[in-house]
Amino acid sequence: MKLKPEWLVWLALAGGMLVRLQLAFSDDGIYWPDEVYQSLEPAHRLVFGYGYVPWEFIDGARNWALPGLVAFIFWLAKLLGLGSPHQYLGLARIAFSAASVGCAYGGWRLAKACGARDWPAAVGAAAAALYALGLYFGHRAMSENASALTVILGLWLLVEDGARRRRLTGASLLGVSVLLRLQCGLFCVAALAWLLARRQWKKALETFGVLCAWAFVFGLLDHLTWADAPGARFGGWFHSAFKYLETNLVQNVGARWGTADASYYFATLFGAMPALAVVLAVGALLSVRKAPLVLASALVFLVAHVFVPHKELRFLLPMLPLLFPLAAAGFSQLPAGKVTAVALAALGLSAGWSLVRARSLTFGDLGAYADRPTVSAWDDFGPINRLLINAGQREDLCGIRVPAHLAWVGGYSYLHKNVPLYMPNQPPQLGHFNYAIAPSPTGLPPLAQDGPYELVKIAEGCVPDPGFSWRLP
Repeated sequence: MKLKPEWLVWLALAGGMLVRLQLAFSDDGIYWPDEVYQSLEPAHRLVFGYGYVPWEFIDGARNWALPGLVAFIFWLAKLLGLGSPHQYLGLARIAFSAASVGCAYGGWRLAKACGARDWPAAVGAAAAALYALGLYFGHRAMSENASALTVILGLWLLVEDGARRRRLTGASLLGVSVLLRLQCGLFCVAALAWLLARRQWKKALETFGVLCAWAFVFGLLDHLTWADAPGARFGGWFHSAFKYLETNLVQNVGARWGTADASYYFATLFGAMPALAVVLAVGALLSVRKAPLVLASALVFLVAHVFVPHKELRFLLPMLPLLFPLAAAGFSQLPAGKVTAVALAALGLSAGWSLVRARSLTFGDLGAYADRPTVSAWDDFGPINRLLINAGQREDLCGIRVPAHLAWVGGYSYLHKNVPLYMPNQPPQLGHFNYAIAPSPTGLPPLAQDGPYELVKIAEGCVPDPGFSWRLP
């Protein structure tokens, strides 16, 4: 029986989902606080009524699209009787993992729409389903992950140039991507510029109209949620966009988390997946004739981020899945036969090697935390989060302290009990909590232990803390 390229795609999608789920349910760590405090924690507060509030959700520097999406997942879990952290967080991880695998499917369809031959398109999709960065970031509740699927599906439907309804659906998906991640507006600009460059005036006008409709939804959402935010103008319309741009471009607040030079993204991608990064770059350069819109979109997004002083690898996640259909389209330009076979073998083997070494990724590989580059990027602070879940199940818990800054642990999304949660050096202290998570050994009988930490009980009760603040320190 002759192997069909579609079989490779579906096999890789299934394998990619299984690997993501295995990793998702063994990793309770945090790559960056945003994956908790820009999504999980506000969603928990919305559904369950309590949770820490970061400054962005006080000043209105984020819109409610992403936490609203996560809140729907939590609400659905609650409705189904899945009200424990293991259950509602697990459902969220499944959803984000599925979206990550969906990017590989979208890449397959996008490659075909760009004129890629069957086997290059299939190998590109398989590589996208299994590469290390997709596996590492796939289950994390971040805006970059959520928007990536809408970007690649939107570009596919626009490039395919099929029925008007499909094209307008593609434009709508790009509009949704901006709701989830403001920077995805760059893809919208690239799509409109592409249609205008081709003198497709009617299609450009229709696409612009759809994007304007989604811009209205963006503004309305901000109006409904941020009209009373500090400094809100125009009734809160587009307040989160104004505040975000003011904070990051005018005030350059992101620089407090570190800055990097223009080579950061190129060096980091090469460090995280050296062979695959080279193969994808070559394939993308070859795609200029077959996939001009996709290539231009990826380049515009990349270049814009290169010029932002504060850089993190996660910022490129909406663009990274586009590299695989670009490589597929580029390698389809090569003469059929041995040359193409060698290129596809290089793509498949480099993605396979990326998969093999995924578990060995360090923060140095990901360009994060320069003070601990050799530390594994997996399950960072995971033991504390699992002990938080354990503590939240104890009926006599009336307050707890953790041995780390609250931004780097899971908050009430993991604790899931309406009691004070403290960190070291955060007054008040003794008397207001009766449990603690601390490095082993504490000298007290451990109630639970995970890695280098243990959960201990230090008192029978708590003194109420009238000054406890729900604002994230």
